[in-house]
Amino acid sequence: MDKMNHSSAEAEAETIEPLRFLSKGDMAAIETELVRDYKFGQQQLVEIWGQACALAITKAYPLSSLTKKQPTVLVICGPDQNGSIGLVCARHLRIFDYEPTIYHPKRSSHSLHQDFTVQCEKMDIPFLSYLPTEVQLINDAYNLVVDAMLGLEEDCSNIKEPYSGILATLKQIKIPIASVDVPSGWDVEEPSQDGINPDVLISLIAPKKCATNFSGKHFLAGRFLPYDIQKKYELNLPDYSGTDCLIEL
Repeated sequence: MDKMNHSSAEAEAETIEPLRFLSKGDMAAIETELVRDYKFGQQQLVEIWGQACALAITKAYPLSSLTKKQPTVLVICGPDQNGSIGLVCARHLRIFDYEPTIYHPKRSSHSLHQDFTVQCEKMDIPFLSYLPTEVQLINDAYNLVVDAMLGLEEDCSNIKEPYSGILATLKQIKIPIASVDVPSGWDVEEPSQDGINPDVLISLIAPKKCATNFSGKHFLAGRFLPYDIQKKYELNLPDYSGTDCLIEL
């Protein structure tokens, strides 16, 4: 009987499909369906993802692990969706008693992006007008950098200033980096990378192809996703624990 149970357990394990890693096109199609067919608002999605990113950071770097110094976090935001997610992440980190500072070199004219910026300002989160130097960053001005710059939207083969300069600085620092969805400068489709080397990656909906060989702490925030979409795109998402909205892969 034990042998039979063991065999059936092995057979069941073999039938579990591996987690799917998405291409840029896959992600665009899923987002389009969420907004068009499932009536998720863009602001709603960004809020869900930004809060999940903040929660992932609290799991990777709990306040108790930062007791020797202030829990300071530098959140670097780009002008597109990843930047908006970074703004929401910063706001939630502030609520969780971290001390975020935002560097936002090119502000977007998009109304949602502006609204998220105002929300951060109303929470008394400081905005920098310049990126701290490598020396300032290395000398413990911050415990952590959140990379919310480029994401899916950017052509990694043609990164312009100020982001190319920011990436050059981030390659030199020793403090941890947590990247939102796609590390800035990485090609979404390619698993081997030559850019920054984040310690934490927070994938949204499902991991992207670039994360196939990622060896740091990897969190997934996709529990809100409707079951029909999960099935249609064969995402094979893992089981989340309890009421958690994210899981460490």
